[in-house]
Amino acid sequence: MGPSTEGVTRAELQRAHSEVPGRLIVQTLFQIPVGRESGRHSHPGEEVGYLIQGDIVMEFDDRPALRVGAGQPFLIPPGVVHNARNVGSVETRMLSSYFVDDRRPLVTPH
Repeated sequence: MGPSTEGVTRAELQRAHSEVPGRLIVQTLFQIPVGRESGRHSHPGEEVGYLIQGDIVMEFDDRPALRVGAGQPFLIPPGVVHNARNVGSVETRMLSSYFVDDRRPLVTPH
């Protein structure tokens, strides 16, 4: 068995309807303890992220993994299944902003 999602938190910071009809903008602070992961999931729109603290490996079903360190951004296209795994020695803290379909859940587990 791989790392678990125990202790992983997503705090919603803000949510607003976009000027683009049918789209929602959501911003979250996502925290992953050392040795834990987000779990495989997708979003119904773009995720634009910035790693505030820590080191992650972003694993994808359809492309090579991406290593992201503190101070680096990342972009995940709509519907792409991914998993953020904390591979560092401190809690991972990332700011993620989503531009999503307002009729669908923000997160779909896979």
